[in-house]
Amino acid sequence: MNATIEGINQISFQDITEHLLTEEKPSTYINMLSKRELFNEYPFKMLQMLRKTEQSVKYHPEGNVWNHTMLVLDEAGKVRNQSKDPKTLMWAALLHDIGKPDTTRTRRGRITSYDHDKEGEKLCIDFLHALTDDEEFVQKVAALVRYHMHMLYVLKELPYADTNNMLRRVDIHEIALLCRCDRLGRAGADIEAEEVEYREFLTRLELMMEHKLKT
Repeated sequence: MNATIEGINQISFQDITEHLLTEEKPSTYINMLSKRELFNEYPFKMLQMLRKTEQSVKYHPEGNVWNHTMLVLDEAGKVRNQSKDPKTLMWAALLHDIGKPDTTRTRRGRITSYDHDKEGEKLCIDFLHALTDDEEFVQKVAALVRYHMHMLYVLKELPYADTNNMLRRVDIHEIALLCRCDRLGRAGADIEAEEVEYREFLTRLELMMEHKLKT
């Protein structure tokens, strides 16, 4: 990365952070920013790829991953005042599906993105390392991205859950908030039903943490 691009990226990181933390609808600024040449440069082109990544209409009637991400970002903007670390939450909302372009496949007419949470953790680290030297921040965002599918995994008791490492790496309230935003960031989301699942997920995490502390 040359010095000119590095300088642009550093400034943009600060600017993006400010807008993520202050805008009522952060997606408005991110959509505007995405029209700049900057989004064709590394690492922002990783986000630009979300526009080209389609999703299952059954689960994401809002369309491609970019559309979904913008909805999730605005949901996070609504609850960032409930977060212990709003900066981390908002960046995790922006980057939570960054692993989908590399993992999305069409299998027998179905669009899938298996392991996009694991791939997303790696790409999130690469993305943020290009913008900031704050390693603690990078790892906190990456951990939220890694476990953002765990509301589904835990509630459905799926074998993909990695609850021991999740409890070790993330604050349960922060991951529950991100999962809630992810679920609500869909066209036609059932707000009441998702709120019930959010509360159930958080309750289970609290019980897991209580058990972990006792053993």
